[in-house]
Amino acid sequence: MNLKPKIREIQDFPKEGINYKDITPLLKDKEAFKYTIDTISEQLKDLDVDVIVGPESRGFLFGTPVAYNIGAAFVPIRKPGKLPSETLKYEYELEYGTDTLEIHRDSIKKGQRVAIVDDLLATGGTVLATAKLIEQLGGEVVSMNFLIELDFLNGRKLLTNYNISSLLKYDK
Repeated sequence: MNLKPKIREIQDFPKEGINYKDITPLLKDKEAFKYTIDTISEQLKDLDVDVIVGPESRGFLFGTPVAYNIGAAFVPIRKPGKLPSETLKYEYELEYGTDTLEIHRDSIKKGQRVAIVDDLLATGGTVLATAKLIEQLGGEVVSMNFLIELDFLNGRKLLTNYNISSLLKYDK
């Protein structure tokens, strides 16, 4: 199935110069959404994944149904102050400043096989921070799966040690 027509592009959002990839048309199309979840699930079926991790917030939309499909647990990665129990934090660099992600300390057990599922791979900073949190807890990142990859932002360069799959790629 060609998913690109299901991604709405919005110029100059959230700021001038950004060509935003809006996934809401895909989410409201039941066949396209099912195809997306089934395809990512198929990519993971032979990897013996114990846990799917979804970064806030759109990673929740894709990661949860994929976890259900493959019989894995689901763990959210959140912005600071959103998780109620004891957390592990990871601060990472952005183009202008820093950001922080958190995970519950008891969410990943040593040796668990983990796949990260998210909507978008851009510069790679968020997914690398997610991987570092998983690894600090003793998990093994066996795959990173995305709906969209923005090739021109070179996110893969930060992630050379990981297995990456993207359903859609944009060159510009």
